[in-house]
Amino acid sequence: MYTSFIGKQFLKLYNTKTDSDYTAERFFEEKFFPIFFKYERHLMHVGNSPFFQKPKKEDVTKHGNKSLAQFENLKTKVAEDEPNMSFFVGYAASGTQETTSGQVSSLKNLEIEPEEIYASWIGQALAVGVSGGNVFLLNQDEVLWQLYLGWPRYRKYINQTDNIKDKQIETWNGQWLNFILSEDKNNKEFPDLPTSKVLGKLAIATISWSKILFSLSHLLPQKEIIIYAYGLSQMNTTLGFIQVFLPQFNKLIEYRHSLIDFKEFKELDNKDIEHFETFYNFRVACQRGNIGLSALEPKGLRQYMPKGSILYAQGKELNFKNENDYFLYELYQNWIMATLSKTRLLDLASNLAGYLKDMEEEKTSRGKGTISRVSQEIRESKTVKVFIEKLTEALPLMENDIKATREIVKEVLEMPSDNFPLFITLVRFEYNYLKNLK
Repeated sequence: MYTSFIGKQFLKLYNTKTDSDYTAERFFEEKFFPIFFKYERHLMHVGNSPFFQKPKKEDVTKHGNKSLAQFENLKTKVAEDEPNMSFFVGYAASGTQETTSGQVSSLKNLEIEPEEIYASWIGQALAVGVSGGNVFLLNQDEVLWQLYLGWPRYRKYINQTDNIKDKQIETWNGQWLNFILSEDKNNKEFPDLPTSKVLGKLAIATISWSKILFSLSHLLPQKEIIIYAYGLSQMNTTLGFIQVFLPQFNKLIEYRHSLIDFKEFKELDNKDIEHFETFYNFRVACQRGNIGLSALEPKGLRQYMPKGSILYAQGKELNFKNENDYFLYELYQNWIMATLSKTRLLDLASNLAGYLKDMEEEKTSRGKGTISRVSQEIRESKTVKVFIEKLTEALPLMENDIKATREIVKEVLEMPSDNFPLFITLVRFEYNYLKNLK
């Protein structure tokens, strides 16, 4: 199990940093149990585990309290029972009729050492929870150590906050990691955590997957990392090993400086970029095979892309009527420019938008309705072919701009077909911005 692997990797790191020689079993008993399970309110949930079940009264009396009785029951299961998901975290169910039975094997006498089992608990406690109910594990020493340092802080938080839901270590890990890796962590105290009500109690809110990966990009700016994404619930879910291109997250920050400066409105800053909501949720982002710039597409952008140019495109207009419209434009423009990787394309899009606006305002023998129609058809082009056809139709009306227009056509023909909808959306944004200038 990958939970066991991460648990053992962490133990190597811990033993190196503390000059000690802990086994998983000893670490669990001396370090892990006192933080996670010694108190009435636990930090971690493993379904149907001894810590989930109520122990017998005589066991509580014998061992001194409920938590110690549960711990002894866990030890007994590890020593005597065939491993299953109730005490070997991430493993198969106990039988083929259970919902999570895909890992159940007909091979008998598979030797699984207690070390593997105890390490799986440690590994799961290092998982990072994200919105949507999934978690991921990351084999990076810097990250594992920071997560470990957050455990006692979570215990303190639970002990001091009476009405907060317990057993949310994965969710806590996400919020803690986001704080500890934030660029301004040295200038603030640990913040009040966002919460939501669950069954009458407040629960720590899960962090978005994009936000936590942006935080990781601060720590590992040049690394392409592999995460193991999954979910443990009534039915375990494996999303798999996913490559994450952290340098591409930083690319969004770099391209921010090439944006148009709307002096009368707030400038887009790093926090705005890192906190925006994405079109893809974590599960779908993982299903794409890797996570980079394309997975960071801002939610809402497709409603402004030409109908038929891409799935869910709606062809709406961004009208620049208020500050939020300008903010959205900066946000969308930033992602498009980082994806296209050419700041020059913004200039070309702006130029074309200007040519179309001038064409509509010029007095010609052609009817105004015809000119407006041609301009609109260019801005609503679904494909490169349609775009060039409509632009060719407009050339007689753009006599002073023919050379520049040919340059635009050359760039469009050379760009990957997937990028064209982004370029034409830039044109649409620039056109509407120019039309709404006072």
